[in-house]
Amino acid sequence: MSLAIDDTIVALASAAGGSYEGIIRVSGPAVVEVLKKIFDGETGSGDLQSKRPLVLNGRLRLASDTRAQEVHLPALVYLWPTSRSYTRQPLAEIYLPGSPPLLDLAIRSLCKCGARLAGPGEFTLRAFLAGRLDLTQAEAVLGVIDAQDAASLQSALTQLSGGLSHPLASLRNQLLDLLAHLEAGLDFVDEDIEFISRAELQQQVTAAATKVQSIADQLNSRSETSTSAPRVVLYGEPNAGKSSLLNALAGTAAAIVSPVAGTTRDYLVRLVTIDNQQLQLIDTAGVEEVSSTNAIAADAQSLGQSQHQQADLQLLCIDSSQPMSPWSHAELQRNSLTPRLIIGTKFDQTGGHSFDLPSPALLTSVVTGHGLDELRGAIITALRKSTGEIPVVATTALRCTASLQAAATALASAADLTTNGASDEWIAAELRLALDELGQVIGAVYTDDILDRVFSRFCIGK
Repeated sequence: MSLAIDDTIVALASAAGGSYEGIIRVSGPAVVEVLKKIFDGETGSGDLQSKRPLVLNGRLRLASDTRAQEVHLPALVYLWPTSRSYTRQPLAEIYLPGSPPLLDLAIRSLCKCGARLAGPGEFTLRAFLAGRLDLTQAEAVLGVIDAQDAASLQSALTQLSGGLSHPLASLRNQLLDLLAHLEAGLDFVDEDIEFISRAELQQQVTAAATKVQSIADQLNSRSETSTSAPRVVLYGEPNAGKSSLLNALAGTAAAIVSPVAGTTRDYLVRLVTIDNQQLQLIDTAGVEEVSSTNAIAADAQSLGQSQHQQADLQLLCIDSSQPMSPWSHAELQRNSLTPRLIIGTKFDQTGGHSFDLPSPALLTSVVTGHGLDELRGAIITALRKSTGEIPVVATTALRCTASLQAAATALASAADLTTNGASDEWIAAELRLALDELGQVIGAVYTDDILDRVFSRFCIGK
């Protein structure tokens, strides 16, 4: 990937295809000179020579390939003539009619005036190279563009605002201070000067190792689950209303509903969108003791158990119109490692007085709709709580997990060396390795290969 930033680039910044209005973005040292050759501003709308941001009304003069005369298009130009722009270069955005042939003609005319076509992600690349963004924030720009639901958009926006880079930058600064103390001690090794005590060094290195390992674990979990929607599994005893609840949440008759217990013998998956969050809703066979000679029922129980173990959120369904069974009592007492909601079903059959469900239970009725909106909200809240402390976009998780794990390993090694009384040179070497790995995550240390992997996924114009 070319890192040249001295030329002026241009690209379509709005979505491809026809529209009422299109946007062309231009960035580089010669933005003003290029615009002078093609843009006529209306009197009183501002001067291209201004050093302050401007909004200019006027017309573009475009050389047509099919007409002898120029094509004049009404245009609105937003101009940032100094480094106070997204790319920290002079930058302009040109708003004009969104006809694809006219937009293409305008881009070709700008290229004839001294600009060149931008590459994928080149505007954001320039923002990164100029220090406007770090590498995780640049990836978050792509995450915002590619977001398919509210949850993924919020993760990208949190990362864009520094949700990942700020804690990592703070850790790097702490490690740089520790390394400076160690290297100062090495410079004055013949003198009785202690820049940092062994106890303090061990405490800080151990804390840093724990923090980096925690972030690495979160990103590793994110990268493993990023390719599919969260899995929400309904389970409970036979005839507890699981299938009816799935149908109500899915909005379609996806599952067979019958008063006869044991109707569900397989698991059923439906893709559902709740509050702009896409998730997999999974109905399973009722939990029951089955004979080893009943192969079909045994397989159903095995499949259901497998789905429980893979769930991101479990919905324990209990018939609120009946006295609670021993199995339900025991299940409520079980500590679940997976987040779980307790659902009291068939509330319409209780006469308003359900049996002794615990207070966090959500009482629902698919007949009257009672509690279904509250259940939808509780599902989204539980899923968002279980995603971890640091939301990240999938591309960042995939790129950074190995570097963060390497940094955590180096810091753990530094902590062990400190405990065992190793020399400061060995400890400093491990700290330098950790710093290099953290630097690759946020882009303080980068290579052309890293930039290629990040920005090649961008579309042109971003």
